[in-house]
Amino acid sequence: MHPQSQQSSFSFTVGTRLEERAAPSGPTGPRHGRTGTITTPHGTIRTPAFIAVGTKATVKAVLPESMSDLGAQALLANAYHLYLQPGPDVLDEAGGLGAFMNWQGPTFTDSGGFQVMSLGSGFKKVITMDVPVDSEATGADDRVAVGKERLAHIDDDGVWFKSHLNGDRHRFTPEISMQVQHQLGADIMFAFDELTTLMNSRAYQEESLERTRLWALRCITEHERLSRERSNKPYQALFGVIQGAQYEDLRRKASRDLGALDFDGFGIGGALEKENLGTILGWCSNELPENKPRHLLGISEPDDLFTGIENGADTFDCVSPTRVARNSAFYTPDGRWNLSNARFKRDFGPLMDGCDCYTCGSYSRAYIHHLFKAKEMVSATLLSIHNERFVIRMVDDARAAIDDGSFDDLKAEVLGRYYAGHKP
Repeated sequence: MHPQSQQSSFSFTVGTRLEERAAPSGPTGPRHGRTGTITTPHGTIRTPAFIAVGTKATVKAVLPESMSDLGAQALLANAYHLYLQPGPDVLDEAGGLGAFMNWQGPTFTDSGGFQVMSLGSGFKKVITMDVPVDSEATGADDRVAVGKERLAHIDDDGVWFKSHLNGDRHRFTPEISMQVQHQLGADIMFAFDELTTLMNSRAYQEESLERTRLWALRCITEHERLSRERSNKPYQALFGVIQGAQYEDLRRKASRDLGALDFDGFGIGGALEKENLGTILGWCSNELPENKPRHLLGISEPDDLFTGIENGADTFDCVSPTRVARNSAFYTPDGRWNLSNARFKRDFGPLMDGCDCYTCGSYSRAYIHHLFKAKEMVSATLLSIHNERFVIRMVDDARAAIDDGSFDDLKAEVLGRYYAGHKP
């Protein structure tokens, strides 16, 4: 068990349940949505909440102070990237992730599993999530991206992988992931898991699920050892990661197996078919302990956020708001638009009427259009600020709507307008 004096600095309290203020069931079954509060050594997170991604201890193109101003409650960094550069020992010496990047609030780190598997298969930042189950590609357990070398090799003990930076060979095991994340010092970290895709065979999904379960046990053991050894440090909560792809029995089994273990919360990840996101999340929420938080990994599109919230996700993270910003895309209530289009050259209005972000209060579409055309770096900064604020505010509004009983009305209004005939 964790030292009680340490662990008491982390907690989760359920607030208002969606079923208490709205229809008790939706198209995918019981509605597990709720508000709540996650308490960490570096502050609280009111849930549901969008957790902005600061991959390498920075939200790309945006200052940490700006993230605080636009309402971000917590930031998530990637253990894989920080392990490779500058190294977890550097962050440990600096006082942990938050101190290193001058972020005062709560922090998350992922286990490195997603990056090891996705980069190791040559897919870089995205693994295909929309392959039909009956596709010819299904069952391609050794699939790699076209023209790429497999950089990651998995065995029951862990993963050998080559750095995407310089080709150096590295080893990640559950124990090493825990050691790295303890040095990184985030308030919430994730157990090392094996990421699968919709293209893996059923047999491999079963094999992988058991491997992830055994790795979870090893993560807990090493986490407890390190928590005792580093008892002078703030307690770091450990979340287990639920895999199982598109299979109901595997998702439920993973949720029951990991839900019975001494985790502080849970991440729901892996291959998620977009059209079945709510159903899959509902299976997990049905089985997981209600008194522990659930983090949905890699989600930020408006429809996915509302689906996630009503089916029991408490927090979300995704790189999309800043990634699309660097390609001149910005969010509005009427959809996502490309600011590089010629129509914006003489548009002197804000990115979005009524938006309270710094960018919309200070700059015009025409000016930022010019910055993109001139390839000025600040263009990505200004759009990233707006996009992060847009997504954070959307989730904040959903949280308030659960409390006041207007969630269904808000969902219908927001999604009806956002997807009304407009495609990114």
